[in-house]
Amino acid sequence: MPDAWRIDDEKWATSSFSGFGAAAVGGRWNPAGLHVVYASQHLSTASLEKFIHLPKPIPTAMRFMKFAITFNGVAIERPPISSLPANWRAEPVAVASQQFGQNWYRRGATAVLAIPSALIPEEDNYLINPAHPDFKEIGIVAPEPFTFDPRLAGLIRP
Repeated sequence: MPDAWRIDDEKWATSSFSGFGAAAVGGRWNPAGLHVVYASQHLSTASLEKFIHLPKPIPTAMRFMKFAITFNGVAIERPPISSLPANWRAEPVAVASQQFGQNWYRRGATAVLAIPSALIPEEDNYLINPAHPDFKEIGIVAPEPFTFDPRLAGLIRP
């Protein structure tokens, strides 16, 4: 059973784990310039996380890939929710949450940080450091096609 999931546009399939996308624009847990990879505990959470960031309506020409990820005994840092910045779920993203992720990255203690999903705080998202020495131990299963159900809020063009 996979430990995590990631969904990405098919055109990025070969670079999905480089951290380039997160570095280009920044994210909830990283400032721009910091190469990290986002993944989710469940495929359903990964799909919501991807869906929320897509342009609306979603063009039907987009093709997505899903990646199953196994951590293969790689250490995962799991900070208590009480240690997260008070405004970690804020939109737009709070600088404090980006600094939290950047501090984890700079410490370099683990290749993976488990943090709650802003969409579903009861489920984890994972921040993965592709530059960490343990990254090579993370198993990434060959991508498979993924399609969003067209009933999702009627946001997919006919």
